[in-house]
Amino acid sequence: MRLYDNHNHSQFSFDGHRTSVEASSKAALEAGLEGICFTDHCDFYVPEMKADHEDRVPEEFDIKAQQAEIDRVAGELPGLKILKGIEVGMYCSCHEKIRKVLSENSFDQVIASVHYLDGTDPFWGGYYQGKTWKQAYGHYLETIWEEMTWLGDFDVMGHYDYVARYAPYPQASILYKDFSDILDAMLTYLSQEGKALEINTKSYQDYNGRTPVLDKNILLRYKELGGEIISLGSDSHDPSRPACRFTEYASLVKSLGFRYLAHFEKRQLVQIPL
Repeated sequence: MRLYDNHNHSQFSFDGHRTSVEASSKAALEAGLEGICFTDHCDFYVPEMKADHEDRVPEEFDIKAQQAEIDRVAGELPGLKILKGIEVGMYCSCHEKIRKVLSENSFDQVIASVHYLDGTDPFWGGYYQGKTWKQAYGHYLETIWEEMTWLGDFDVMGHYDYVARYAPYPQASILYKDFSDILDAMLTYLSQEGKALEINTKSYQDYNGRTPVLDKNILLRYKELGGEIISLGSDSHDPSRPACRFTEYASLVKSLGFRYLAHFEKRQLVQIPL
């Protein structure tokens, strides 16, 4: 099966110190991947941390340096296609900066994600305070919807279930039946605009005794609405994770009637038959 890992971080991401373009590319080649895309973090807004955590460093990256390093490594690994990407952290106060970075640079793939909202960071837990699970998950989905429809200029909607990873609730997963209205709006937009729905395999691992699951009903609804662009991403930050559980999720996608897996090259859709 020809597989691409479309969501990876390198030493150019603020949290990529455990890997590098070279190390993760070599791991991808050894794992039998046909291609890997480095989508390093670009968040122009970073919330202040609580007193018991260190302040965050800036979460932008040196695009020219990253792309030069990708070119260097690609020249040494001719058996692997290495693509140039960015993961844009959407935030309401940063619209002008986001437009600028996308207009002034060329990428193979742009992932649009939400990491921070309402001045908080779900990773550290502050976002969930005072919210029920349904309020927390629903508001996160609504924020993605608002921001991605504003942006428009992206290829992949990143980890829509990121908010469930670090949540304190027994309800560990985002299920279609609980958020059908907002998910319908999001999936309709993706299908009509030719955007990819990401399966981010990092979301489906154990976090503090909770293991979120991918609700296949979300994929089926996307297909029912005309969507067919599925992107696999490991969200790796170390060389042990490229293509993590890809065979499993590629098989699931195929079993649900999807015919392709997708990636982007020079912002153009490429679909590979399953």
